[in-house]
Amino acid sequence: MFKKFASYYVPHLRLFAADMTCAFLSSMCNMFYPIVTRSIINVYIPERRLSALAGWTAALFGVYVFKAGLNYFIQYYGHVMGVLITMDMRRDAFDHLQRLPFAFFDKTKTGTLMSRIINDTFEIAELSHHGPEDLFLSLAMLMGAFVVLCTMNVNLTLIIFVLIPLLLWFASLMRRRLSRASMKTRVEIGEVNADLANSIDGVRVSKAFETSGHELDKFQSGNKAYAHARGQQYRAMAEFFSGTGFILDLLLLVTLSSGGFFAYYGKINAGEFAAYLLFVGLFTEPIKRLINFVEQLQNGMTGFVRLQELMAAEPEKDEPGAQELTEVRGDVSFEHVTFRYDDGKSNKTVLSDLCLDIHKGETVALVGPSGGGKSTLCHLLPRFYELDAGRITLDGTDIRRYTRLTLRRKVGIVQQETFLFSGSVRDNIAYGNVDATDEEIEAAAARASLDEFIRALPDGYDTYVGERGVMLSGGQKQRIAIARVFLKNPRILILDEATSALDNITEAQIQKALNELSQGRTTLVVAHRLSTVRHAHRIVVLTDAGIAEQGRHEELLALAPNGLYAALWNSQKMGE
Repeated sequence: MFKKFASYYVPHLRLFAADMTCAFLSSMCNMFYPIVTRSIINVYIPERRLSALAGWTAALFGVYVFKAGLNYFIQYYGHVMGVLITMDMRRDAFDHLQRLPFAFFDKTKTGTLMSRIINDTFEIAELSHHGPEDLFLSLAMLMGAFVVLCTMNVNLTLIIFVLIPLLLWFASLMRRRLSRASMKTRVEIGEVNADLANSIDGVRVSKAFETSGHELDKFQSGNKAYAHARGQQYRAMAEFFSGTGFILDLLLLVTLSSGGFFAYYGKINAGEFAAYLLFVGLFTEPIKRLINFVEQLQNGMTGFVRLQELMAAEPEKDEPGAQELTEVRGDVSFEHVTFRYDDGKSNKTVLSDLCLDIHKGETVALVGPSGGGKSTLCHLLPRFYELDAGRITLDGTDIRRYTRLTLRRKVGIVQQETFLFSGSVRDNIAYGNVDATDEEIEAAAARASLDEFIRALPDGYDTYVGERGVMLSGGQKQRIAIARVFLKNPRILILDEATSALDNITEAQIQKALNELSQGRTTLVVAHRLSTVRHAHRIVVLTDAGIAEQGRHEELLALAPNGLYAALWNSQKMGE
């Protein structure tokens, strides 16, 4: 774990070395004051050497000016280094997040992920800057102060150092309690963030059903759990700091009393005694740094451990020797496909030994009761999930022989719930091809019957759509999703209930754009409204038992009164 943490310093070694050098020189500057104090009390004042007194005063002033410059560098560039290291960690975490499979996000809360990438890395930034600095300087100053104190009075120094093992034992004992409390706090704040993100996303639902009080109760429950965990952490911190503070005060008391006895019996003079007290003050500073380091280490490493847990999640991997997919005809075959969702509970099989062939340029509609695996089948083609058995081929080749990146570039998807990113209309259409020119984006919008509407907006293509596209209607968002796919220009198209959430008039308009989009492409359509797929080349009725029927619209209707499709069709016609 520490080796992995240290690897993030490698790109910033020069800045790290400069920071440590400045910190070391700054600590050395503190050594001048006790030494000069001893000389002033023992020599310059008794011998009335005013010029020497003034000279050393000026020298100390110069040292402190130099120290101020060093501290400026430490505070500014040291923290910048911590931010850069944290930025690298967040970059790696986000990049890893982008490569995780759908199954990971099915089981993980968004707020928890945000907490790990944002909140936890803040503590890591503090540790990455202050941790090595405090540890290195504390050890250096302890050794330096010990050597100087021994030159002044060995016996007194040994008496003082008897308390150091007691301090180290207490710090080690309390470190474990701090670690457990810190981890519990991190877990609870992740849950609070998750509940908050969920409540904000669903604020329109809670307003519509007047359940804001219920949402507040849910949030407050998590908030109280976090407050309790934070209280336990602060209790551990209070015990740690009060205990170490008492031992440090005891150290000063032992120094004062022992030094007083030594001075009384003439074992140490007044100047050395004053200098000794000042050096012990310097001696306690690195100990305090070490105490602070323990707290930083617990907070920072707890955050780093949680970040590494995220990084340990298995990303999507291509098969050894996977090749890029270049040319696509569009023949798709599902051969004895079996799949179940790994939800940690039921692990119910969704598809079992399913076989289905789709020819290039053919539009195949998937219909049937909910839970039959229609959307799942569509998600398996671009390898959002991995099969439990069987295989899927594209133009006769197992899709696992292609890289996921190039496979997904050849597949376009329009879903029922269109997700728009915060940004402009242009930005969202450009997700179909981030390298597209403005002319290509506008051409795609025109093919989706969207160009005229966009140009009527206050800022045209640069109009802000709001978070998740809340500034647009459902039909407008759906057209943007269609424009994306026009811009992507895939050979294989998946329409997963792309119009089921729209009214009849808007659906008819969108359906026209979808019909144009599917021309010449191998198209897989999931639909509940059978009227939208009656002209498909083939309709497949999929149930939880597998494929029940397949054929053209007229052929399936001819199976009445016992046909499942005919029953669904007649039921919908009666409802209309």
